[in-house]
Amino acid sequence: MATIRDVAKAAGVSAMTVSNVINEHPSVRPATRDKVLDAMARLDYHVNVAARNLRKGRTGTIGFAVPEINRPYYGRLAAAVITAAERRGLRVSVEQTGALVENELAALTRSRNRLYDGLIISAVGLGANDAEWSKVDHPVVVLGERMFSGRVDHIAMPNVDASRTATHHLIERGCRRIAFLRGAVGHDADVSSLRQSGYRQALASAGLAPDADLEQCLTAFTMEAGARCARQMVSDGLDFDGVFCVTDTVAMGVLRGLADAGVRVPHDVKVIGFDNVDESAFLVPSLSTVDPDHDTMAEHAVARLVRRIEQPGPAVEPEECVGRFSVVVRESTGGPGRPA
Repeated sequence: MATIRDVAKAAGVSAMTVSNVINEHPSVRPATRDKVLDAMARLDYHVNVAARNLRKGRTGTIGFAVPEINRPYYGRLAAAVITAAERRGLRVSVEQTGALVENELAALTRSRNRLYDGLIISAVGLGANDAEWSKVDHPVVVLGERMFSGRVDHIAMPNVDASRTATHHLIERGCRRIAFLRGAVGHDADVSSLRQSGYRQALASAGLAPDADLEQCLTAFTMEAGARCARQMVSDGLDFDGVFCVTDTVAMGVLRGLADAGVRVPHDVKVIGFDNVDESAFLVPSLSTVDPDHDTMAEHAVARLVRRIEQPGPAVEPEECVGRFSVVVRESTGGPGRPA
């Protein structure tokens, strides 16, 4: 079995340099890093993660807390987090909070007791009044909306910009009466309020008057709720030629509800979702959607958590990163239909 010294000899560097590469030390030059990684591959050298963690007093496991495991979006995001963690020799323990404040707080405060080295949490229940939690003394990275300030790293979804772009896409495709299906909007910034802001900005920039009847409030972000709402809008005689859905899951239900009501997509009504879950490409019609780049978001979250684990304490300033996005045009708004 190859050792660090074997790798160092093969790469023509010191054992300390090999160690720095393994631990992702920023001082290593890219060319040197490539030589070391090539030598590791040729010698089939693998880091003894258990021994390294034992020396550092760590478990080699991070936690990932999500509202619901059985939603396509969170399943896709969890897979991306696991992949990013595996590249760093870490395992991931996934837990479900049910989008409840008390469960999100419990995940934060108990993560140390569960022997996690750090926690990534997709928080949807916590609000501005819950800011005290950010004083936790262990590594935490938050995914989602900006709800409060605190000493934690935050990877934000580009909700406003992406929603404005999605709505603008419908406008470009000829839609003038665009419905927006969302959840209840409160005082705190959340997925519904932020995406509502982007939706309204797009209407305003196109000179389209807002219509309260076109903003439909759902009790849950489910396919059933989306289908029920779509059928109800048609039954009520609501005039609409486009639908922007707060999530792909809702949009899937909308497609079914419109089909049940005899409304053709995209001929009569165009539909766009948000999340680009894998299933969206295989619907009939396939679903246009916002792709929030799950892989990059997960990569940023894991990288920042590892930095916090490696450099504990208040010395490192918290960072906020807003993810990138793109609009994937498919059949539901008149685009191509065959999955790539």
